[in-house]
Formats: sequence, structure tokens, C-alpha cells
Amino acid sequence: MKKSLLVLSVALAAAAMPAASFADVAFNVGAVSDYRYRGISQTRLKPALQGGADFTAGGFYIGTWASTIKWIKDFGGDAGVEIDVYGGYKGEIAKDLAYDVGVLTYYYPRNKLNPSANTTELYGALTFGPATLKYSHAVTDTFGNLDSKNSFYLDATASFEITDGWMIAPHIGYQKIKGPFSDPATYTDYSVTLSKDFKGLVPSIAIVGTDADKAFYVPGAFANSTKFLGKTAVVVGVKYNF
Repeated sequence: MKKSLLVLSVALAAAAMPAASFADVAFNVGAVSDYRYRGISQTRLKPALQGGADFTAGGFYIGTWASTIKWIKDFGGDAGVEIDVYGGYKGEIAKDLAYDVGVLTYYYPRNKLNPSANTTELYGALTFGPATLKYSHAVTDTFGNLDSKNSFYLDATASFEITDGWMIAPHIGYQKIKGPFSDPATYTDYSVTLSKDFKGLVPSIAIVGTDADKAFYVPGAFANSTKFLGKTAVVVGVKYNF
């Protein structure tokens, strides 16, 4: 996303919040055995450190989140971290029916890729009871894919308590990449995650997989690796919310 649009989005969200509401802030830090984003490893199937912060006021929110990554350097760029910045509004339509709309930018400092890996999406979600349906639409090229503006991601996720605070969350998503590489780049991902909140400390274990093209979703030439980044695998993680 262009920096001007990023700054404007954050500024508009902040301006809508009363000054006193900035006390509503939450932080999180964590680590995972493999950073999977929409089913694809961002760390060449290796661990990652992650953390974020969220500010809320009424239905308005802004936030940021970051993770260590490897894929930019694997393709000859110079970014070892992903920084997400987002803002939006959540509200309720009726009992048990809520909505969430906003803008999200994925920023990779000094990524040096052409097209740039920096990506901005507009999103909208509906939540009914335990289930959420979300649509994300790219208004820039998408994660460095050539001529991929207007790519989109549609996903459905649910969360159910199975016993004593243990939660299970099934997920399925469809990533459509526009442009000349549409066929090999488009895929479906799926996962099932088990987690529990121990007073802010949240361990998790997930089975994650995709039907992505095994020749397309491999590390770049600079990685000297042919590992399939969308393979089915178990991912473990731990996060602390405070």
C-alpha cells in the first residue's frame, strides 16, 4: 500500500476515537513453529516470532502486528519482517449477527521486489454465532504477483468450545490471484486449530494444508530449496495476551 494511504487510514480511524478511549489497548506476543498465512509458509517451514497491539474505542479499532519471515529474502529482497497495519469498525446488526469492515496493509520494509510485495486489502466480515464469513479484496498488486490487483480471499471460520475451555476452530479459504500467474497461484487452504486460554497464555496446535501448485509455491532461487510451502503439516504455537 502507498504510504500516504496507510497514514490516511490510520489517521481517520484515530480521529474518530475520543482521546480517553486510547486507554483501551491490548498487546500480544508469541511464537509459532511455522508462520502459515492463508496456508502458505512465510518462513520456509521454520519458526517465527510474532507480536502486536490493538487500540479500540467503541466499535472503532486500529492495530498493528508483526512477524519474522523468510520469503522476501528467498526471492532476492531485503525484508526479514512483515508489519501489518489495520483499522476498521465492528458493529452489531441483530442479536448474534455482527459485522466488521476495514482496511489492512501488509508492509515489508525495504523489500526491493518488483512488483512490490507491499499489499493493501479492504475487507468485510459477517459473524453469526460461532461462524464468520470474510471477504478481502486487494486494491494493489498482491504479495509481489505481477498485475494482480483485484485479487481476493474468501474464507469461513468457526470456533467451538469442546470441553473445559478448549476451543476448536475449523477454517477453509479460497485465494484467487489475478494476472498472468492466476492458474498456478490460485488455491484453497484449510486448517483445524485446537487452543485454550490459560489466563492470557494461549497454546495452540493446528493441522494446516492447501491444494496449492507444488511447483509454484516453493522458496525462491536465493533459498536453495525446493520445499513445498503449502504442504499439510502440524503447526504449534504459543501466544500471550496482555
